Amino acid sequence: MALQPLDKLPDTPLKIKRALLSVSDKHNLVPLAQALHKQGVELLSTGGTARVLREEGLNVIDVSDVTGFQECLDGRVKTLHPMVHGAILGRTSHPADRDEMAKLGIEPIELVVVNLYPFKETVSKEGVTPAIATENIDIGGPTMIRAAAKNFAHVAVLSSPDQYNTMIDALSDQGTVPFELRRKWALEAFRHTADYDTAISHYLTSIQGETLPEQWNVSLPKAASLRYGENPHQPAGVYGRPETYIDCFHGKELSYNNYLDMDAALQLIAAFKEDDPTVAIFKHTVPCGVGMDADSLASAWKKAFSTDTASPFGGIIVCNRELDLETAREIDSIFTEIIVAPSFHEDALTLLTQKKNRRLVRLLHYPDLSGEFQFRSIVGGALLQRPDTDMEDASTYKTVTKRSPDNRELQDLLLAWKIVRFVKSNAIVYVKNGQTVGIGTGQTSRVDSSEIAIRKAKKEGLSLEGSVLASDAFFPFADSIEAAAEAGVVSVIQPGGSIRDNEVIEEADRRGLSMLFTGRRHFRH
Repeated sequence: MALQPLDKLPDTPLKIKRALLSVSDKHNLVPLAQALHKQGVELLSTGGTARVLREEGLNVIDVSDVTGFQECLDGRVKTLHPMVHGAILGRTSHPADRDEMAKLGIEPIELVVVNLYPFKETVSKEGVTPAIATENIDIGGPTMIRAAAKNFAHVAVLSSPDQYNTMIDALSDQGTVPFELRRKWALEAFRHTADYDTAISHYLTSIQGETLPEQWNVSLPKAASLRYGENPHQPAGVYGRPETYIDCFHGKELSYNNYLDMDAALQLIAAFKEDDPTVAIFKHTVPCGVGMDADSLASAWKKAFSTDTASPFGGIIVCNRELDLETAREIDSIFTEIIVAPSFHEDALTLLTQKKNRRLVRLLHYPDLSGEFQFRSIVGGALLQRPDTDMEDASTYKTVTKRSPDNRELQDLLLAWKIVRFVKSNAIVYVKNGQTVGIGTGQTSRVDSSEIAIRKAKKEGLSLEGSVLASDAFFPFADSIEAAAEAGVVSVIQPGGSIRDNEVIEEADRRGLSMLFTGRRHFRH
C-alpha cells in the first residue's frame, strides 16, 4: 500500500545524530566536522573527504561500509544506494517510514554536507575538452543535495562552506538545528543545483553549436540589493557578477539607473579600446557626445562635451585611457554622476575624490559580448538574441555615388558608423574631425532625428559644414538626404536596402555627396 503524505511538516528543532560529508571544496570542512564530533555525531564520508578527516584524527565511517558495496567505476558510483538515499529521504516523524526503515535496516542521516565537482571552473579553463568537462559533471552530489533539501523537515543540508559557521553556532548554542534554518538551507540547495544544471546546459549548448538554444535557462546570484528601481516605489536588485568588470571605489553605491547607463557606456567604450584616446558621455543610456583625438584624452573630452553642453549634467563619462589630471580638471567643471576609466592618475584622484557624491568606477576589463546572448523580459516570456557587437569589414562597404569619400571623410564615416550602433533608433549621427557634432535619437521618424541633431548642433554653435552622417537604417525617402546636404553634410553612410535606394542615390549625386552602403542595419530599441 502506498504511503500517505504528511498533512503538515514537522517544524521542531532537529537533533543531529548522523552526518554524511562528501565535498569537493574542503574549505572550512575540518572545523565543522570537529564541531559535529564534539556533539557526538557519527560521521560518514567518502574518498578524499574521509582521508582529510582521518588525517585530523576524526573517526569516520566509510559509506561503502554502510552500503556494503565498494566505490566503483573510478569513483563515479559511491553514494547512489538505498542505504544512503533511504536514510536521507526517510520521514522520521512518520511512523510508516520509521517502520519501513527499521525493516530494511536503514539508519537515518540528519545532516548532508555536500558540494559539487567544480564544473564551472573546469570549463572556464583554456583547452578543456568535452571529455574533461563531462567528467566534472557531478551526479551523486546533486542527488544527495536534492534529496536532503526535499526532506528539510527531517534533514539539514549544507551545500556551501559559507554555511558551516552558522551550523557550528547553532550546535554550540542549542545542540539542534531550527526548522527555519533548515528550510532556508533547502532553498539555497535547490538554487545551487539549479545553477549547476544551468552551467552544464549552457556548456553543452555552446559545443552543440546551436545559434539559439531550444531552451534558455538563467541562473544569476544576487550581487546586491538596490535602494530602488527606476523609480522609488519599485524594489530592485542587481544580479550576476558585475564586480568582475567594474569597481565603484568612490562615492555612493550604484543605483538601478546607474547600472543601466553604465551597461550602455561599457558596450560603447569596448568598441574603442584599441583606438586613439576616446571619451563618451552618456545620459539615459544614450550617448550625447563622443570625441576621439590622437593628441590627448583632454582634447577628446572637449570634443565630446562640445556636442551637447547641457545633457552631460548628471550623466556618465567613460574613457578608454587612464584619466589624467588635465582631463579631470575639465570634467570637474560640471556635475557628473559617474566617471569610468581603466585607471586614474594619482593627481586626478586627489581632485575628483573631493566630491563625495561623485562615483568613480575603475574598468577592470573591457566586456567581450561576442559569445553571449542578450535577453530581456516581455509579458509572458523573454526575447533572446546575439548581441550586435561584430563590426563589419569596412572593405566590404560599397560606394554607390559618383563621388567617393576622401580619406578625411572616410575616417569620420567609420567613426560615425561605429557610434550609431549605440544610439536608440531612429538614430542619426553627425561627425566632423573625430567628434560628434550632432546626435538624433529615439524618434519615430528618421527626418525628426536628423532635425533634432541639426538643431542641437546649431544651439551649440557647431558647424555641420563638411560633416558626415550615419544612419542606423536605410533612408526610405530622399528628403533626409536633402536636409543633410542643406545642413552641410558631404558624405553619408547607411545600410541601404530601401525600395527607393535609387532615388536616394540620385539625390546624393545631385548634391555632390559621397555615400557608402554597408549592407547591415543597426537598430537599437
